[in-house]
Amino acid sequence: MSENPHVPRDKTAGDKTAGDMTAGEESGLSRKQFITAVGVGALTVPAVVGAAAAAGAASAPPENELLACTPGRTTIAQMEGPYFKPNSPQRDDLTGGVSGTRLVVTGHVFNRACQPLSRVLLDFWQADTMGAYDNTGYRLRGHLYTDANGVYRLTTIVPGLYPGRTRHIHVKLQAPGQPQILTTQLYFPGEPRNNTDTIYDPSLLMNVRTVGSGREATFDFVLNVAGTSSPTPTPTVTPTGGGTWQAGTYYAAGAQVTYGGATYRCLQAHTAAAGWEPPNVPALWQRV
Repeated sequence: MSENPHVPRDKTAGDKTAGDMTAGEESGLSRKQFITAVGVGALTVPAVVGAAAAAGAASAPPENELLACTPGRTTIAQMEGPYFKPNSPQRDDLTGGVSGTRLVVTGHVFNRACQPLSRVLLDFWQADTMGAYDNTGYRLRGHLYTDANGVYRLTTIVPGLYPGRTRHIHVKLQAPGQPQILTTQLYFPGEPRNNTDTIYDPSLLMNVRTVGSGREATFDFVLNVAGTSSPTPTPTVTPTGGGTWQAGTYYAAGAQVTYGGATYRCLQAHTAAAGWEPPNVPALWQRV
């Protein structure tokens, strides 16, 4: 089978294009099937969120606008493709038995109110350096959970180019106690095929930098899950970070810093590192 968007395929419940799907919609798997597929007891995990507090799911960001954790705005869904397999092993390192450029992907998973979600299930699968998927075993396949702070960390390799597609990584996400499963894909900045891949969406770009012989990437997901109830009166919340940009500081989405005499607003929560200065990483910082 092919992921080539130029090859016509019949549309089934499990074969929707990105335009056919809304944020938080699952293509072809019910919540129970997904939980069973990865072999975990998510049905017994207590719900992370409480009473609904925010508005419904919002639309995807405008074209060419990178996704930040804006209250009410969720990560867009994309097609599953033909190579998803159930029963992936639970692991956060997919590099065993494969060669390629090491890639560490980290980030947060938030609800619509930009509150971190713990115990979110993330199931990843991707091609190897030659652009091939393992359809007989579980090479470059695995699932993991966010920690108590909504953080995930995946160690894998940079995928190869698949015919008709740009470089990408597949992922499914499901928050405990929630019926929705988000199926989407992550992309790499600066790839020539980003301009010709009809499935590619710039809001799903990871922020990627080279570190030694490998790469590090960040991406924050926002699920179509309502925020928890707030106490009354609602306390004032100040974004983490601020002042002059400094490596080693954690910056929340919305935090503002100064660097080189200019002011920048944080687009994706992250811990700053040398090489990620605001002018160098438009995926993380926007000049204001």
